[in-house]
Amino acid sequence: MGHRTIRNRFLTLLAALAALLPAQAMAWGDYAHRTTASIALANVKPETRAAIARLLKAAPELGVPDCELASLEDAASWPDCLRSDYWRWGYTFAWHYRTAPVCEAYDPRANCSGQNCILAQIERNERILADESLPANVRLEALTFLVHFIGDVHMPLHSGDHGDRGGNDNTTAYGIAPGLNLHWIWDGPLAERAITSSPTPLVRRYSAAERAELGGGTSADWGRESWETARDFVYPNAFDRAPCDGEELPDETALTQEDIERAIPISRRRVTQAGIRMAEYLDKAFAPGPLANEEAR
Repeated sequence: MGHRTIRNRFLTLLAALAALLPAQAMAWGDYAHRTTASIALANVKPETRAAIARLLKAAPELGVPDCELASLEDAASWPDCLRSDYWRWGYTFAWHYRTAPVCEAYDPRANCSGQNCILAQIERNERILADESLPANVRLEALTFLVHFIGDVHMPLHSGDHGDRGGNDNTTAYGIAPGLNLHWIWDGPLAERAITSSPTPLVRRYSAAERAELGGGTSADWGRESWETARDFVYPNAFDRAPCDGEELPDETALTQEDIERAIPISRRRVTQAGIRMAEYLDKAFAPGPLANEEAR
């Protein structure tokens, strides 16, 4: 079989897979979510790791047998598995993002009525997880949403938008693969390449200095970082011009190999930050005693 035939079949397969994607991708791909959870598990305190293992024993009580929940890595992807059961879980689907126009001032309180956005749900589920008076199944459900949303909020196009549903409406080629969209590329193939091409393993115990440099902040801070990354890098990198220069961006574009190479370290850093910050939130949630009564965000 010739190289051209193989390439054509590969492109046809990618186009077919793209056609099967939901109208709006809601989350980092499974590989990125599981990687962030593995990073977190390698960096939490031993007592936090033990508490997570105990809580996972309540998985059968959630009544979702088709969605595996035996590890923190499973938990990080579990909320996406719920998409197959709209009538039971549809109310949670808006929690996976909070996009804001990249050409307007950033306001973490906008577009989040009734806590129906990712920023509010990170803080809400952390508080539920930390409440030792609640049943184990309630806390376990909160654990899954917490770790999943910490991953999601670090993907730039879950926060930045240019009238295109966070890049979902931009038909984008990924190298030689046509017919994808900008959001899905950042969710899936770009994140996977960023993880697998890292010169050092991302899943490891990080030093105190590394954790200090990569960690810290709140969901609102992380959302702002992602929004700024979308404005200052993702859109300019994809369209070769600033998104707020007064001209409309085209509906179609392409990421060249050079564009992809520039994006890889950005994506890799966001995955790593998500894992380190997840570890911090989990250590805080599983620490004895209640969380500080902070102002609701």
